[in-house]
Formats: sequence, structure tokens, C-alpha cells
Amino acid sequence: MALTFVRLKLRVLRNGFRGRPGKVILFVIGLLAALFYGAMAALLFLVPFLPDPPDFGAVIPAFGGTVLVLGWILMPLVWFGVDETLEPGRFALLPLPRATLLRGLLVAALLGVPAFGTLLATSGLAIGAGMAGGPLPALVAAVGVLLGLLLCVVVSRAVTSGFSRALRARRTRDLAAVVLAVLAASLGPLQYLLSSGAQQVGTARLTAVADVLGWTPLGAPYVVGLDAVHGHWAAVAARLAITVATVLLLLWWWSSSLESAMLGTSGGGEVRVRAATGTPVARFFGRTRRPRTAYGAMVVRELRYWVRDVRRRASLITFAVIGVFLPVVTNLGPSADGNIVAQSVHGGSMVLVGALAGLGIANQFGYDGTAYAMHVVTGVPGRVELRARAVAYSWYIVPLLLGLAVLNAVLRRDLLQLPVMFGTLFAAYGTGLASAMHASVWAAYALPENQNPFAINTGTGVAKSFLAMAAWFAGMVLALPVLLLVLLGGTVGAALALPVGLAYAVGAVWLGLITAGDILDHRQPELLAAITPRT
Repeated sequence: MALTFVRLKLRVLRNGFRGRPGKVILFVIGLLAALFYGAMAALLFLVPFLPDPPDFGAVIPAFGGTVLVLGWILMPLVWFGVDETLEPGRFALLPLPRATLLRGLLVAALLGVPAFGTLLATSGLAIGAGMAGGPLPALVAAVGVLLGLLLCVVVSRAVTSGFSRALRARRTRDLAAVVLAVLAASLGPLQYLLSSGAQQVGTARLTAVADVLGWTPLGAPYVVGLDAVHGHWAAVAARLAITVATVLLLLWWWSSSLESAMLGTSGGGEVRVRAATGTPVARFFGRTRRPRTAYGAMVVRELRYWVRDVRRRASLITFAVIGVFLPVVTNLGPSADGNIVAQSVHGGSMVLVGALAGLGIANQFGYDGTAYAMHVVTGVPGRVELRARAVAYSWYIVPLLLGLAVLNAVLRRDLLQLPVMFGTLFAAYGTGLASAMHASVWAAYALPENQNPFAINTGTGVAKSFLAMAAWFAGMVLALPVLLLVLLGGTVGAALALPVGLAYAVGAVWLGLITAGDILDHRQPELLAAITPRT
């Protein structure tokens, strides 16, 4: 049965790549990137097994393994998503036992670029154990590497499946957002501790931390090779047992949430339905004061989609997570008391966050799928379409930006810099939004018809990351004039930051609406074809 799932996935991949050279190219680029970075990581994991390793060599397996597992937990939630080329919902009506379906989906999940890159990266542990201790330590390290890969894949599936269920439940989505934000923000202090640990706390304390991580599921499978080389067989057995127990527990969690993730149930309890009153148009617009025109209707529709559609809610949570993470990282360093380098770092963080905020609409038409055909048939003008979507999206993002600027000022203990932060942040948001508009028109891609908001098709994850990075980079580059005004203008630059930043943002969005809207008018059929899912 597992081989059947493997053949099915390979066939679906072949059909998905057929007639799509761009998707093939992006998949190959992702594969080459996995080869390069995997080989670099494998060489790093060889360091502890060298005849004369450096002092920090012993901590590499524990810390490196911890970073890998945390990456598999958080990156699917905040950036790449998880590959569900085999959509679990399509198996809902088949008489398959849950255990059989779970095994098949797990084997299929191992056939992907992320799993290949992880296996290549950690293979250095097995090679190094073989060089230092012979065949038996190499075999033990290889078992640890395979269990580590299994742990990474299972934990990513369990977490995304569990959160997809929580995000569908309206009563629990806020809790999910808080949990995600806390998890991602905790990486900031961790990165700071790792970067400054070798210089400030010394190798002895880092070794103590690595010893603790080695007895957790995060680092246990990656440390068994060193234990085997040193003859600590009791520790090998204990660490492998910890890993196996964790994998089994995660499999149980994934299995318990798989059915609800397939069928789209949320378990959110009783749903209250209000009695319908008034005309359909009045009920649609509700109490909003939007003009009852085509533009106003699209704004109201988008406002509701951003809080009701699980994929769009996941996009908002993604920005909230990274938006909290970046200020924490940049403000753990030195303050900006007259230091141009520190000021550049803090100002750069505002540009990063502002440009990142616009990426939520980089594939805005992909959320609609075939429903966008109604707009093509009715001939909605491109400028009206993009303006309505940008206004609705900004309704939720702008308050988040204001809150993040206040958070950044509080962390720096300098509330007087709030106008400067607002100006820089909104200038970058305007340029990022304009860049994302063009990306949504030129480089839209289909999303799988799946209940999991983090689901992607193989190859689409690479496309998503590269296109988003390109739009993000363009938004940051276009916002540099405002950042330079703040850094080099002194008191005058600080006073002009807010009005100039707001005017710059308005101008960038206006120009983006005009140019991208005109392009959209000529590309509606091609856009519809690009966002239509294909099996």
C-alpha cells in the first residue's frame, strides 16, 4: 500500500509538471539549492569527528539538530507550508483504515526536496562516525539520522494538521495566533544566545546547554553517533528510545487530527445562526458604510474573506509571527544612542517588516481559484479590483504595523522615535504592497483545493518562496530613499520622516495600482488559467 502511495505521488507530480516549464525550472532550482546547502551542512556535521576538532565541535550535533527540528516546526507555519501533493481530503470517501492512510501519506511526504536536503545535511554525522569509530558507530549514527528525518517530517505534519483544525475553529484561531507568535518570537532570544554565547559564556556553558538538548527530542537522534564513537551505549539506547517515543506520540497526534483536517470539521462547538432580516443587499453590506457599488461590494467581500478563509487567516498570522520576531532580534543588540550602525540596523528592521507586510497579497488571486472567473466574465476593471483588495487587506495590516512600531519603540526604550518608525515602516509597506500587486498579476499560481491552510503542491513551495523573496527585495530597495533620509538627515530627517514616509507610501501604492491594474486588464484570462488547480 505504501508503494501505491509513492507511485500515485510520482504520477501526480509528473502531471503537475507537464506543460509548465516555469514550475519545472523552479523545482530544479530548489533541488540545486538543497544540494548546495545540504552539502555545506554535511561538512559542518563532520567537524566533531575530526582527529583534532575545535573546542566548539562537540556542540554542533545537538545545536544543529535542534535548529533543524525547530525549522521543520516553524517554517511550514510561517513561510513554506507543507507539501500535500496527495491531498488527504481526496481519500475521505475511500474505505482506507486510518493507519494505512497515515503510513501512505508519511511515505509520500518523505519524497520531497526538504526531506532530501535534510537527509543530505545530516548524512555528515553518519560519515563522520564511520571515519572516527568504524562500521558500528556509522550504523548507529545512520539510524539516528533516519529517525531524525522521520521526526522532522512527522512533527511538521502533526503541527500543521493540528493548527489547520484550530484555524478553522473561529473560537480558537486567536489562541493559535498567540501560540505561533510566542513560538516564533522565542527564536529571537535563542539566536542572540547562540551568536553571543561563544564570546560571552564560553565553551563550557555551551557544552552544558548542548548536553541538555541532547536529552530532548530536538537533539537526541543527532548525538547518538558521538555517543557510539565514545562507547556510551547506554546513552545511545536511551536517546534512541526518546526519539522513537516522540515519533510515536506525534504520529498519534497527527492521526487524531487527520480526519478533521481531511473533512474540514473544526469541533468548534455549537454555531449560532442569526435570523436573516432585510434585503439580501442590506444583509451583505451589514452595518458598514461602504458605498453600495461594485467597489464597495468587493471591499466588504475581501474584509470577510480575510477573517473567514483559513488560508488568508494563516497569511495574517504569518506576518504577525515574523513581525514580532524581527524587532525582538534587532533590539536584543546594542541601543542606537548616536551609533549610525545601530540606527541602520533598527531602521532596516522597520524596512524589513514594512516590505514584508505587503507580501500577503503576492498571490491574492490564488486564494480565489476558479471563483475569479466571475470577475473575468463581468469585466471588473483592474484598478478597481486591486484597489478594493488593497484597502481590505490594509484594514487588518495597518493596525498590526502600528502595534509593531510601538513594540519596537518600547524595546528600544525610546518612544520619541515613534514618528520616525511610523514613517519608515509605512513607506516600506507602500513599496512592498505595490511590488506584491505586480507579483500577484504576473506570477500567480494555483493553490491546492485542500482544507489545510498550510498545504502546497510540490514545486509550488519553491515558487512561493522565490517569488515572495523577489517582491520583498523589491519593496525594500524602493523604500531605501526614506531610510537614507532618516539616517543621514539628522534632526531635519527625523522631523520629515513621518510626512515624507506617508506621502511616499501613498505615491507607491497609487503608482502600483495604475501600472498593475492596466496589466491586469489585459491578463485576466491568463491569470485565471494560472490560478486554476490542476491534478
